[in-house]
Amino acid sequence: QVQLVESGGGSVQAGGSLRLSCAASASIFNSNSIAWYRQAPGKRRELVAAISRGGTTNYEDSVKGRFTISRDNAKNMVYLQMNSLNPEDTAVYYCNTVRDLRPWGQGTQVTVSS
Repeated sequence: QVQLVESGGGSVQAGGSLRLSCAASASIFNSNSIAWYRQAPGKRRELVAAISRGGTTNYEDSVKGRFTISRDNAKNMVYLQMNSLNPEDTAVYYCNTVRDLRPWGQGTQVTVSS
């Protein structure tokens, strides 16, 4: 059973924008804070942004002011609006819970060229 499905990645030039989407199963969405993670080649997976059930958000320092996480409770969706992208943002992006991680989805590739 697929529980987390990411989409919306692509290739953009530096300064561009992308909006990522995460479709979560209801059991995950309704009971957890959800986060976006990313993994660049040769690097560890890191948490980029998180949103609680009540809408409280947290961001990794390098994306503050550029990325915005949001959730649509009616659709069990979480979004990541990414603006002012730079090559250091190139990575595979995943969504998952903040605690009690579920099996990872396939992720969505974001490539930013200079």
